[in-house]
Amino acid sequence: MIRLATSEDYDAIGQLMFDAVRTGPSPYTDAQRAAWVDEPRSGPYWHERLKTQMIWLSEHEGRIDGFMSLIADTGYIDLAFIQPDARGKGLFRLFCSEIEDAARAAGRRRLWTHASLMAEPAFSAMGFAKVEREEVTIGDQSLARYLMEKAI
Repeated sequence: MIRLATSEDYDAIGQLMFDAVRTGPSPYTDAQRAAWVDEPRSGPYWHERLKTQMIWLSEHEGRIDGFMSLIADTGYIDLAFIQPDARGKGLFRLFCSEIEDAARAAGRRRLWTHASLMAEPAFSAMGFAKVEREEVTIGDQSLARYLMEKAI
């Protein structure tokens, strides 16, 4: 089931983000993953960040399997995470479809994101183009990512 998140989902979304980054296969090292998400996100800062976004999530048997968020004013996809055991089931495609519809309704003609090495193939499959490869430093770790965009 795909639905819009509410503030009551924010801590569970933070836990899902932690689980998605820290478990399962990844092109990032354990040290890079720990720097990226050192603990599950929660609390006032996290809630403030999320309340400015539209967030679609997938829920199955009471568990959130994945989510994707949009800052509608700019067409920016901020967060996109799917539990390792829920990958490959079409959730990413469903989220992208919802986000494209919402972005068009908000008058956006372009979506853009900073995609991790894990997310880049999924965004590419949805028609996003790589604009440039970037390196982000978090603590003592450097993580590669891609600036990507798609005309809608």
